[in-house]
Amino acid sequence: MVVLVTGANGQLGQAIQSIVGKYPSIDFVFCTSAELDITNNENCKTIFETYKPQFCINAAAYTAVDKAESEPEKAVAINVTGAKNLAEVCKSHDTILLHVSTDFVFDGLATKPYSEEDLPNPTGVYGQTKLDGEKAIQQSWKKHYIVRTSWVYSQFANNFMKTMLRLASERDSLSVVSDQIGTPTNAVDLAEALLKIITSCHDESVRLSGVEVFGIYNFSNEGQCSWYDFAAEIFKVNNISIKLNPIPSSAYPTPAKRPAYSVLDKSKIKEVFGIEIKNWEESLKKF
Repeated sequence: MVVLVTGANGQLGQAIQSIVGKYPSIDFVFCTSAELDITNNENCKTIFETYKPQFCINAAAYTAVDKAESEPEKAVAINVTGAKNLAEVCKSHDTILLHVSTDFVFDGLATKPYSEEDLPNPTGVYGQTKLDGEKAIQQSWKKHYIVRTSWVYSQFANNFMKTMLRLASERDSLSVVSDQIGTPTNAVDLAEALLKIITSCHDESVRLSGVEVFGIYNFSNEGQCSWYDFAAEIFKVNNISIKLNPIPSSAYPTPAKRPAYSVLDKSKIKEVFGIEIKNWEESLKKF
């Protein structure tokens, strides 16, 4: 089995690379954006002709939420055109596509966890391009899994946890937003979930479960917290003493509006694929 992974140098791409030893029956092909530019259709065709993957994990994305407001063309190129290119080349090779999306497709006005059935309503360029990318895939190729996730962090690449640790080494106090609620997701847990989907694809019990297997799924760790709570736990786990101040979003204006509430309901992915999901605090301590 050949699994092609785009965005190999990104956070999720590196997380997948960290666990390949657990999957000796899979031949992984990791492509950086320099090796596989998903915005280039011909480049996509060449790579797929060379490796002929049975599965493609699209871990390539434009994720600079605030920067997207000032360079929407770049966000569209990667998150929409790139997703469409991959879906089309996957169709021509009968390759199953696993595409990672985001909680930012929602407006954050909900009062209970978002399910896959809830209507998206993005409030910024980043969320809109991710939603448009989902639609492009749905219109291009039926054999897809779109996995929406949230607040991804890890020991790899740039993320909130690493930013907090860096700032704590430079300052005596920090102010962190306390009125945005969501769920941190460890990139390695997300990587494991994607590979669980792949290894389950030929499982008869999954096919006969009566649930439409292809489609949209939510995945994050369990539980919920604010960014302030997340920061406090990061410092606690790392035995860092720092003065941490909770602030409202209004005190820290950003170019892109963040969802005030973006907790995801994981019932579907747990039911269909039997995935056991760790609580976010447990996963933070583990990694």
